[in-house]
Amino acid sequence: MKKIGILFGQENTFPPAFVERVNSKKESGITAELLKLDKVIQGEPCDYDVIIDRISQDVPFYRGFLKNAAISGTAVINNPFWWSADEKFFNNALATKIGVAVPKTVLLPSNQHPPDTNSNSFRNLSYPLDWEGMFNYVGFPAYFKPFAGGGWKNVYKLNNADEFFKAYNETGQLVMMLQEEIIFTEYFRCYCLDRQDVHIMQYDPKQPHHLRYVRGEMKTEKKMLEKIRNGVLALNKALGYDFNTVEFAVRDGIPYAIDFCNPAPDADVNSIGEENFEWIVEAAANMAIRRAKNHKPGMNNLTWGEFVSSFVNNKPLKI
Repeated sequence: MKKIGILFGQENTFPPAFVERVNSKKESGITAELLKLDKVIQGEPCDYDVIIDRISQDVPFYRGFLKNAAISGTAVINNPFWWSADEKFFNNALATKIGVAVPKTVLLPSNQHPPDTNSNSFRNLSYPLDWEGMFNYVGFPAYFKPFAGGGWKNVYKLNNADEFFKAYNETGQLVMMLQEEIIFTEYFRCYCLDRQDVHIMQYDPKQPHHLRYVRGEMKTEKKMLEKIRNGVLALNKALGYDFNTVEFAVRDGIPYAIDFCNPAPDADVNSIGEENFEWIVEAAANMAIRRAKNHKPGMNNLTWGEFVSSFVNNKPLKI
């Protein structure tokens, strides 16, 4: 019997619905359950052939468990090694190499020294930094946010250099990035599962969280939706994420990828709505079943993106 487990935290709607959906399909030799864990021993396999990870970004112990499971053959979704290495600034840099439009973005050192460092640790940095050059490149208004953060924590909207320096002085040891604001006419949040299934949702990030997913019929032109779908697939194939969301802001007919490092995206029926919830539960169940069927005991069952495989195989990244 091949077993699928889902590792989760404070979620109450998606995990049980996912388990119920997998089991309702009555696939021969495949079962799903809410994952249970009582010990982690180095190099020993766990009881699961496939694990859907929804919480290890917040619980380091779980990330260690998942890496141990992965090297013992479990198909972990998403790949815990890549997820540990990835962050939003790199995502933007990668997008520029595969032809997906992104806002102009620069990376900045933390305002305060990290622990166990002092001014000598930063002797390779020029002081002052080229503030004028960065401001001219990005422009204002701009967004200022952690380069590896999420959940709209420590995010600032800035209108000028004075506001930037005030915000910068509040960010402590966070490594931040300054990003061009895209004044958009349409905005979309898109689920992508298994680097093949895409669900495009109209989204309004300016609304309160529970009102951001726009209900009703989508009136966007098919040509634009196809551009967005192609961008979603290109990004997730390059990054190797099997469960992710990508956000696009449309300006002057061009979809700009705003945020696409969301490997544990919101899937709560109370925020995304019944229709979107039905799609994500069904698509996730089908993905997990496919991975269980393709699982090879003792082998590397992880997904690695085209970015990584291009280096391994010494081939150019596809554009």
